[in-house]
Amino acid sequence: MKIQRRNKANPEFSLAAMTDVILLMLIFFMITSSAANQSAIEVNLPKAGAVEDNIPNPVIVSIKPDGSYFVDDNPVNKGELEKIIADKLNGQINKSFTIRADENTMHKDVVFVMEIAEKHKFNIAIATVKDK
Repeated sequence: MKIQRRNKANPEFSLAAMTDVILLMLIFFMITSSAANQSAIEVNLPKAGAVEDNIPNPVIVSIKPDGSYFVDDNPVNKGELEKIIADKLNGQINKSFTIRADENTMHKDVVFVMEIAEKHKFNIAIATVKDK
C-alpha cells in the first residue's frame, strides 16, 4: 500500500537577506580598512605635485620636527632605530618601509633613516600629501 503525503515541504532559500548581510559587511570593512591605515603621530607631511598611491608598507617610521623617531607609532631612540627596523623587516618578503617626516623636520634626520635603508638594502617610500 502506497502512502502519500499531503504536505510536501518545499525548502527554499532566500538570497535577499544574505545579500543584505554581505553588503553591510563590505561597507564595514571598507570603512575600517581606510581608518586603520591612519597613524597616531601627528606630522605635517610635505606637499607633492604628482602623488601615486602605492601598496602600503608594513612598517612606518615617523619623524617629528624635534628629531624624535617613532616606529609604528611607538617612540624609539635614535640608537635603537636601526635594530628595530631590521628586526621588523627580517621575515618580510617585501623589505620596505615608509618614512613619514614632518615638513619642518631637519634634513639630517630623514637622511639618517635613508642611510639605514641603504645599509640593509631596504626599499623606502616617502609619505607626502597631494598639493591642491
